[in-house]
Amino acid sequence: MTEERSRPTSEHIQPAVPAPEEHYFLEGPRGRQREFWSVLGFLWEFIRGFRALHFVGPCVTVFGSARFSEDHPYYALAREVGAGLAKLGFTVMTGGGLGIMEAANRGAKDVGGRSVGCNIVLPQEQKINAYLDRWVTFRHFFVRKVMLVKYSYAFVVMPGGFGTMDELFEAMVLIQPGKI
Repeated sequence: MTEERSRPTSEHIQPAVPAPEEHYFLEGPRGRQREFWSVLGFLWEFIRGFRALHFVGPCVTVFGSARFSEDHPYYALAREVGAGLAKLGFTVMTGGGLGIMEAANRGAKDVGGRSVGCNIVLPQEQKINAYLDRWVTFRHFFVRKVMLVKYSYAFVVMPGGFGTMDELFEAMVLIQPGKI
């Protein structure tokens, strides 16, 4: 029996098409006017995130790799984690992609829970998974990480790579001095 996966029907917010010069941002100082417009772009991205996620309820964020397939034991474990969190009344938040993220969102949906994603624009991957009630797509990692942390009461870290470690250490850096 195959499970039909439909696209999320609730409101979602996609970013504007990235400016062709966006990848130059981290290459050093630019003119004041260009820096000012960059800051306004960051501000707008934060506002979009706040508007999209304001009413998601208490979340637990699950961090993990996008590269585990449905037949991998870690996928099954993440699905169980997502279901368990949803049964406790939490909205499951992930990066919105495939692999561990999809499994956690899927687990939440399996038991009638809520599922949200904070996606990122990447050139080669990070497709939105089919188990999201709501999602927002970001262009900047730092904005995405703020959203993944801001609405969460706890974090679950599953196996992953550099991105997962980055998210883990971001949370730890904020927890250790009592910022969150």
